[in-house]
Amino acid sequence: MALPKVGSIGEYIREQRQQAKISLRQLAAAAGVSNPYLSQIERGLRKPSAEILNQIAKGLRISAQALYVQAGLIEDREPPSDVITAIRADTNLTERQRQVLIDIFESFRKEKRAEDEQTSQNAHPRHDSGPDDEQPLPEEFLAALEPYAATSRNGNVTQETKEG
Repeated sequence: MALPKVGSIGEYIREQRQQAKISLRQLAAAAGVSNPYLSQIERGLRKPSAEILNQIAKGLRISAQALYVQAGLIEDREPPSDVITAIRADTNLTERQRQVLIDIFESFRKEKRAEDEQTSQNAHPRHDSGPDDEQPLPEEFLAALEPYAATSRNGNVTQETKEG
């Protein structure tokens, strides 16, 4: 997941905090750090440890990996995802909704990688399922979509319309 590079980790944290509409005090409390320390991080005067970055990520409800990559602690090895970029750019979603969608998307990608790895270990050719072999959607995905969609008996999600 590629992230736009900004001047420093502090600027990135400030940008994420402002996008989430969280005050400096609120984030400091959620992350378990002092207001002055968080302010110094945002201004680039202090370089936070991986543990502090993890606490800040939890407070911002973003992935700790995103902060580690931005801070230069780890390399971003995965190619950028247009889906995640689109989710992050959608201003009609709350920060929590964005994170839930990203988490679901990432879980699907992880599941697919595990399937691919298992398939290659078994040395069997991959059989793509056709329309007759449709798999039901995972429960966590259906639960996240519940307010927005109705689910048919076979597990497919359909758009719910209301006549008014």
